[in-house]
Amino acid sequence: MTKKFLEAGKIVNTHGVRGEVRITPWADSADFLKRFRVFYIDEQPVKVLRSRVHKTQLIAQLEGIEDVNAAMALKNKVVCIDRADAKLPDGRFFVQDLIGLPVHSDAGDDLGTLAEVLDLPQGQVYIVRGQREILIPDVPDFILDLNPETGLTVHLIEGM
Repeated sequence: MTKKFLEAGKIVNTHGVRGEVRITPWADSADFLKRFRVFYIDEQPVKVLRSRVHKTQLIAQLEGIEDVNAAMALKNKVVCIDRADAKLPDGRFFVQDLIGLPVHSDAGDDLGTLAEVLDLPQGQVYIVRGQREILIPDVPDFILDLNPETGLTVHLIEGM
């Protein structure tokens, strides 16, 4: 079952004295979060008055947060977005929708389930847990088919 709200980042600190917050994105980038006009904190809508990207974080002014003390109260809160507001290009999926998918080899073996997706500088790596743990790089040589409805089909090589 897909969730209405997707966890998209975390408020890690305040910024300045006027109530802005620093959000570390859990999405592809802070630019992705900048597109949203409403965030959800504790499942309550919070209007984004303005936002900008600073290095790898999003600096945001949220409605009703007018000073550093109010902003400090939001520190460590998870920022969510409404799935309906998020449009992804074809072939891209939310990681949250992939976790728990069954993973099969192209030889027909059941390898386990997709337990985690690591976002490394070289690219994403899928961690599959079953009888053993397998790390599979997200490259076309290994990832043959990825479908949130049916699962993940991979090609393994010796040593994986």
